[in-house]
Amino acid sequence: MSLVWFVFAGWLSGNAQDLFDKDYIHTSKGTLEITFIGHASLMFFIDDYIIYFDPTHNLADYKNLPKANMILITHHHSDHCDPIAISELRKEDTKIITTKKGHERLNKGMIVHNDQTLNLDGFLIEVVPAYNIVHKKRNGELYHPKGEGNGYVITIGDKRIYIAGDTENVPEMKKLKYIDIAFLPMNEPYTMTPEMVADGIRGFKPKIVYPYHHSGTNVKKLVELLGTGNETELRLRRMY
Repeated sequence: MSLVWFVFAGWLSGNAQDLFDKDYIHTSKGTLEITFIGHASLMFFIDDYIIYFDPTHNLADYKNLPKANMILITHHHSDHCDPIAISELRKEDTKIITTKKGHERLNKGMIVHNDQTLNLDGFLIEVVPAYNIVHKKRNGELYHPKGEGNGYVITIGDKRIYIAGDTENVPEMKKLKYIDIAFLPMNEPYTMTPEMVADGIRGFKPKIVYPYHHSGTNVKKLVELLGTGNETELRLRRMY
């Protein structure tokens, strides 16, 4: 396994984007710039097109970040679906992709469902179920019941990128094919333990994995679990 340990590459400057870690991925469509805003919030920049995932205003001053061409919301919980952040990022023609309950919270957006596929502005987007199997609230309800939340596989040029949302290592995840980059949540008890993440990685074998949404979880445990024989490159970035 190839491991890249990257704690903080941002620096203070007049550009608000420079406050966050970034990676650059070469695709057949051009260079994809990934900005790690924090928690489950990401920004993709490719060919003058801006995509945000789960923006929340407590992580960034979105008024000082680029306006969105597209915003994808994985589910309706407040740390993923924030009307304030979306209002700060939205332009007149911004496309907002969300769940049924996300739409109820935002009162706007295109509702998409598990297993749906759509093509928007040249991006193929596949909707993957995101849910709990094991982790439950004290009253016995699952934190994320099946059918409420979405993960997304977005194809950018020749790269397939999986944004898992709040999920465990569900069968639909482990059936995914040809994933170049995966963002996998590791925030027990709400999503996955390091053991669950390792099991998911072994199931669908992504080329690169970024653990995200991992507040309070020992990310180094995942490194130990995967060991040296794993072919997936694990990249650790500042996603508190």
